[in-house]
Amino acid sequence: MRGFYIGRFQPYHDGHHQMVAEIADEVDELVLGIGSAGESHTQRNPFTAGERIMMVTKAVAEFDVTSYAVPIEDLDRNAVWVSHVRSMCPQFEVAYSNNPLVVRLFREAGVEVRTTPMFDRDVLEGTELRSRMVAGDDWREHVPDPVVDVIEEVDGPARMRQVADTDANGH
Repeated sequence: MRGFYIGRFQPYHDGHHQMVAEIADEVDELVLGIGSAGESHTQRNPFTAGERIMMVTKAVAEFDVTSYAVPIEDLDRNAVWVSHVRSMCPQFEVAYSNNPLVVRLFREAGVEVRTTPMFDRDVLEGTELRSRMVAGDDWREHVPDPVVDVIEEVDGPARMRQVADTDANGH
């Protein structure tokens, strides 16, 4: 069976990794949708789709599941979003999400959706990790080691500080 899991992965963190670990026990193949693929270099979406593909591909390599990372650009038309996702991805039988809108859209389209518990949501949340990067606080302990390598390779914390300065000054 092939499953689908979408996230912005800004960055891919230990909460995502725990979810993938659980999904990998249920499926033979996993399609990882890289959401908001057209966005980068902003406070909310600092990493490019390619950088996030590197993060998820390297991090999920430890699991015994064939995986495919597929960039999914935003449509801003929820009624046709599932069709858009399906047009970009290998066929899948089940979708995994804890996002209420994503769950609803897939269910309305007749796709089986499974949810999993959230893991340490107070820390394992992209906004918190991005804030830690900007502030120079510890973020590395909350992401898989291969993701640390990718973020450091692209000088992610420095990019985020520059973007935060730019956004704060309105430029």
